[in-house]
Amino acid sequence: MSTAEETVEYATEHAPRMQWAKHSPEVYKAMVRLDSAAKQGLDPTLYELVKIRASQINHCAFCLDMHTKDALAAGESVERIVQLGAWEESRHFYTEKELAAIELTEAVTVLTDGFVPDEVYDRAAQHFEEAELAQLIAAITVINAWNRFGVTTRMTPGHYRPGQTR
Repeated sequence: MSTAEETVEYATEHAPRMQWAKHSPEVYKAMVRLDSAAKQGLDPTLYELVKIRASQINHCAFCLDMHTKDALAAGESVERIVQLGAWEESRHFYTEKELAAIELTEAVTVLTDGFVPDEVYDRAAQHFEEAELAQLIAAITVINAWNRFGVTTRMTPGHYRPGQTR
């Protein structure tokens, strides 16, 4: 039986492999500008859902930590964030437009499956005007790039605070 005085011993936190932004500041600044440009005209909630879903697929713990916290701070529900990993079975938590964006996010993120299927692209095109769809594709592409920096350099999750920069 445990008592309130017992402490739980968690695994040791890993250190990042490198501080890539420090060693490649111009690339980092360009990524921040690209990220800022990509989100223009997109609904902030949709934008965070896309970032979370791509980060789940890419196993980017740092980005999951960041974008989950940002989504919660922006008023997103815990329930919708939790269900995002099983969205196909939890469709009723999302709008048709959000579902089209989530499906497109998966198709763009998992290009090892071949290519973005026409039906996925067409479904997204039904819910987004062309300019907004272009922004959505940019946002998906940018979070995938961030994920690759985060996973490769093993950026450490758990320390991000909403509104803070990477």
